[in-house]
Amino acid sequence: MENHKEKILVVDDEASIRRILETRLSMIGYEVVTAADGEEAIEVFHKESPDLVVLDVMMPKIDGYGVCQELRKESDIPIIMLTALGDVADRITGLELGADDYVVKPFSPKELEARIRSVLRRFDRNGTSGIPSSGVIHINTIKIDTNKRQVYKSDERIRLTGMEFSLLELLVGRSGEAFSRAEILQEVWGYTPERHVDTRVVDVHISRLRAKLEEDPSNPELILTARGTGYLFQRIIDGSESKQG
Repeated sequence: MENHKEKILVVDDEASIRRILETRLSMIGYEVVTAADGEEAIEVFHKESPDLVVLDVMMPKIDGYGVCQELRKESDIPIIMLTALGDVADRITGLELGADDYVVKPFSPKELEARIRSVLRRFDRNGTSGIPSSGVIHINTIKIDTNKRQVYKSDERIRLTGMEFSLLELLVGRSGEAFSRAEILQEVWGYTPERHVDTRVVDVHISRLRAKLEEDPSNPELILTARGTGYLFQRIIDGSESKQG
């Protein structure tokens, strides 16, 4: 259907996992490149310019957290982390450093494939219901351009990952409407939480958005907590460049 094959960088120090993922992802139409450690991952990233990175946490030379930090300094590329770590706090660390999602080892290759499709679809997605036809919304000092998928704060570009933008787009497009964490996970990440910890993905992304957009992230005025429910964006009244008639 497309001339461009999306390219995935698989980073894992276990050769068997690299082989399995390279084979399966190639079979369903992706171009796959691999790296066996953190240093090689950064080199391959610069050489190959992949569309998404599947990144193991526990690796020699530079661990997955370090690689994630380095990539986030220069790129909004989707990152899915593979973690064998049992502690929830360890899994959340990757999200706090900028990963879009994580999958816990041992994992089902089908589950990972579904996560990859969902993240790539969100990263490339344009528009959502409720967004004005101009695609530009102004809220206080924030400007959201949904056509270019860019956000500005006081005329300074704020770098958001694809999933952060999709989350913001969902909340803004239906401003004033409260979403549960499970609803957000389904709408933005494309899957239903199987464990309570899955919804922490939403909490961390909300926290990251607040840190980037709010004047005082600890006392948010834009992205609000709906007590007992989840989150909502403050209701927008005439907040867009194009007035709806």
